[in-house]
Amino acid sequence: MKMVEKIHTPPRMRGIKQAIAELHSIDADSAFTETALRRLITTGKIPYVKAGSKYLVNLDTLCTYLAEGERNSALAAAQGGIRRVAE
Repeated sequence: MKMVEKIHTPPRMRGIKQAIAELHSIDADSAFTETALRRLITTGKIPYVKAGSKYLVNLDTLCTYLAEGERNSALAAAQGGIRRVAE
């Protein structure tokens, strides 16, 4: 019996400037900025990989986040946001 080797496509990881440049090449009128992306990274709203001093984001994950927004405010609160404390 022959084993079928599964080929994985590597994630499309981009630095902050690269990710913004690619988004703007898709949509030249996009208002999304480097500062906004940096804020999403530092607040933990989108996952990232730190390579030295560089932040790398998965471009597909970023596009999904931008398309869907925050799915659950409870999830956002659990990730370090301000939330009401039960009395």
